[in-house]
Amino acid sequence: MTQQPLRIGFIGLGIMGTPMVMNLISSGHQLFVYTRSKIPAPIAQSNATICMSAQGVAERADIIITMLPDTPDVELVLLGEKGVASGLSAGKVVVDMSSISPIATKQFAQRINQLGCEYLDAPVSGGEVGAKNATLSIMVGGAENTFERVKPVLELLGKNITLVGGNGDGQTAKVANQIIVALNIEAVAEALLFAARAGADPAKVRQALMGGFASSKVLEVHGDRMVKRTFEPGFRIALHQKDLNLALSTARTLGLSLPNTATAQELFNACSAHGGQGWDHSAMVRALEKMANFEIGHTTAASSK
Repeated sequence: MTQQPLRIGFIGLGIMGTPMVMNLISSGHQLFVYTRSKIPAPIAQSNATICMSAQGVAERADIIITMLPDTPDVELVLLGEKGVASGLSAGKVVVDMSSISPIATKQFAQRINQLGCEYLDAPVSGGEVGAKNATLSIMVGGAENTFERVKPVLELLGKNITLVGGNGDGQTAKVANQIIVALNIEAVAEALLFAARAGADPAKVRQALMGGFASSKVLEVHGDRMVKRTFEPGFRIALHQKDLNLALSTARTLGLSLPNTATAQELFNACSAHGGQGWDHSAMVRALEKMANFEIGHTTAASSK
């Protein structure tokens, strides 16, 4: 590696954060980490420095990355007691890779800028697989010179890295991404349920569709999950609900109607009503199956006999 090792802080060591940290460590950088829950074993066994607060991370690192569930979590970590803001000194960069409100993001950026530091919002798409393989798509909002400074770090985490615009625009792009993903999941779920109920093997139907205009990453990955009934979370329904809430609330502010986004959210709500907040978002199909009183897996099981 030609790049000099950097002092990087990372806050939030969940499904996404843990593999992202491991990729940064394997690239030779010095990591300072903090999480409110138990330190994951791979990180505990690494040479990362465990800090006792977000403030401690900010004091030690030059670039501080956050990967947290929701807007209130980011606000608490950045601006709360012993938060990032209290540990910053001029010239440092805060990079929030969470998926949160674009409006709140602009407010957070202003607060960080007032301390003489730079701020990027850089939410990601690609799920746990993308985090592990360092193939995330990263949508960035912020100043171009700050983006260029941090880009070598982002390139260790993802492949498609785009400066969308100013602070908040990265989050806006992520909300748009989540609209598309949710509607694709719904379309794939309907199609495979239709095929299975009509008596066709949904696995074979999916295979046939992968070669045509209906092909998509959602059909490839989540269609397979639906057929095989593997709904352990790569991306939890509760988090996608959060993202669609951002879409729908912002749309109301803008005077927009997003009817199909609202439908997708109601299907996620139905899953949650059956205890599915922690299911992978591909399990949206279960809401449709409840209405049909039929599960895709029944056809798959019958065809394998």
